[in-house]
Amino acid sequence: MRTGEPLPALGDVLAALDTGLWHWDTAAGEVTVDAVAARLLGLPAEQVTLTEAQVRARLHPVDWNEITGVVQLAVAEGTLAEVRIRIMDDRKRVVRVVRSRSKPSFDRDRKAYVLTGSLQEVTEPTPGTPAGRSAVTGDWRRSREAFLLDAGRALAEARSTQEVLRVAANLSMPGFSPDGLAVFGVEGDRLTIIGHHGHEPGSDHPFTYMPIDTDYPAAEVVRTGRAVYLSSPEQYKSRYPLTWPLAQRFGRQSWAFLPLTASGRTMGAWLAAFAYPVAFTPDERSVLTTVARMLGQALSRAGTAETERELSEGLQRTMMPKLGPSIPGMSIAARYVPTGGGLQVGGDWYDVIPLPGGTSRTTSRGGRFALVIGDVQGHDVRAAGLMGQLRIALRAYASEGHRPDAVLSRASRFLHGISDGDLSELRFATCLYVEVDPATGVLEVARAGHPDPVIRMADATVLTRPTAGGLPLGIDPDTDYPITRLVLESGETLLICTDGLIETGGHDLDTGWQRLRGILEEHKGDQEELADALVQAVHGPSSHHTTGPLADRREDDIAMILLFREGEGCGCGVEPDTAEPPVRRTALTVAQAEPERVSVARQQLRELLHDWSSSDQVDSAVLLLSEMLTNVLVHTDTDALLLAEVTDGIDGRRMRIEVTDSGDDLPHMRRPGELASSGRGLVLIELLAHAWGVSPRGRGKSIWFELYETEEAGSR
Repeated sequence: MRTGEPLPALGDVLAALDTGLWHWDTAAGEVTVDAVAARLLGLPAEQVTLTEAQVRARLHPVDWNEITGVVQLAVAEGTLAEVRIRIMDDRKRVVRVVRSRSKPSFDRDRKAYVLTGSLQEVTEPTPGTPAGRSAVTGDWRRSREAFLLDAGRALAEARSTQEVLRVAANLSMPGFSPDGLAVFGVEGDRLTIIGHHGHEPGSDHPFTYMPIDTDYPAAEVVRTGRAVYLSSPEQYKSRYPLTWPLAQRFGRQSWAFLPLTASGRTMGAWLAAFAYPVAFTPDERSVLTTVARMLGQALSRAGTAETERELSEGLQRTMMPKLGPSIPGMSIAARYVPTGGGLQVGGDWYDVIPLPGGTSRTTSRGGRFALVIGDVQGHDVRAAGLMGQLRIALRAYASEGHRPDAVLSRASRFLHGISDGDLSELRFATCLYVEVDPATGVLEVARAGHPDPVIRMADATVLTRPTAGGLPLGIDPDTDYPITRLVLESGETLLICTDGLIETGGHDLDTGWQRLRGILEEHKGDQEELADALVQAVHGPSSHHTTGPLADRREDDIAMILLFREGEGCGCGVEPDTAEPPVRRTALTVAQAEPERVSVARQQLRELLHDWSSSDQVDSAVLLLSEMLTNVLVHTDTDALLLAEVTDGIDGRRMRIEVTDSGDDLPHMRRPGELASSGRGLVLIELLAHAWGVSPRGRGKSIWFELYETEEAGSR
């Protein structure tokens, strides 16, 4: 070639070097080769487009698997893919060996590999040598290392036996991939089939419960703990003539039986069967042995996890009650969600206890039942055991007919006595006990260090009901547990739960209740759907986006009971009574010895007025309520009863706040001086309320005021 002359065409150069070109698009499933590449493949020397099946028929089956593995590795590492390929004739004889080099890429839109490479004949290795039967790659060792890393990661992430078997079936070993797999286990003195892949359903029947002393490769592996490699059917038939007819019908050409070991114990065997002859070179045996070791460890972990889950579910079924027959006028939904590790059993529990006095279909005092929910300290087997004992004790005390305060007092002494004076073994438990009268909706609540109950009203307003309580069970055997009486009105829902429902996801009691409040107020379905929505909000996928201000910890169990009283808003299919407007009501007692409950009353009123249009009116109502309650505590020696209502009227909503006491002296309007320390309560009511009054109640009196939700009031 003279200086300045143009370079020859690329095709002419490659043809002069006896080098062909080929292009492969896995999405189309087609391979295009030029004339030189076609000749090297044993085809007429002309450009042609072939299907993958046509190309694969010209190559050694091991080498085709090698090509796919090297291409994936080259794309992952950004390197060239180099592979040595044996070309076969129609009689499956090797006619030449060619080397291919290419730079593959991955099309993410089509999810396909695209590559263009060269094809050049190389000197054929001496028959019988390892190179004569194995494809050679530029990164053979690294490809095997990458495969083992991927296989180890996938097996480590499997959580059940079926997942482990699925991972094992999808492993693509570099250079030699089995098309039939089976995993054998051991029960007593017999083999069992844990799982298989690549075989017809039911084909494992002859191998199920085969005695270990049978002349079968898997049985020998279990007996001796040593692998068995069979490279040909002749070798299989000569070593195991009795069981060869069982394997012959599958049409395989090579077999590898490897022991599955865990903690130094052979727990089974793994069969890898090949549809083509495999010599099982030292490198191949090393890969198979490593995979078998990882597979055995993965099956051991999965078996342990499944045993723990089975034990956990059995304990839950034993310790968690059935809700029993339906209750006239009421319905119950309950959930228990174990969220910790280990046995997944903690100290949370709930119970529904029929009380003596009649059946669920009788009237008056009959049909009463108790709802119990609690949480034993800790999340271990001891906590689960104490939970079972405490639940039985509570059920026994309740069935004897004791009042709620007596039930918790006896349970506290019982739990304290279990430790037998050993403070290191002392465990406490929080508990909420609710005695329910379905006929009247009266709830008598006793609380031992447990979160307060929550009421969802008929119009979806949510109120936390503060209840009197004592120390958690088991701390002080002489603790008293006072009873708080509540009324569940028609269409209302009672929610009681353990702190796992409130605090899971980095929430404290305040932020946790705010999260649950949103679900309760917005939900439109029935009680079962509401229970599922609450659990999903706390422990479902969306909960990871609504974490609280604290560390996101999810080890605590969740127990929850929803009690519905039929009526408008309960989601139970009862038609609303349109003749009466809905009433939103709360009641609270403030005793002389409990002045701190004035702040509880203010909070209750704010929750009752959560959707009131005028925030100024809400502030005014809270101020007037505080004045009224304080006057009762300061100027009388009686307790104060608060009754707050919100009703719908023709002209809008109206709030009515009434405070009743048993004092005889009626309040009078006064005009206090500038330096006076009292006497301004009625003056404030006169200025801020739309209407107010003082009503004698036989023994005692009540002071009330009303505010109306109107546009004029909102701008007042």
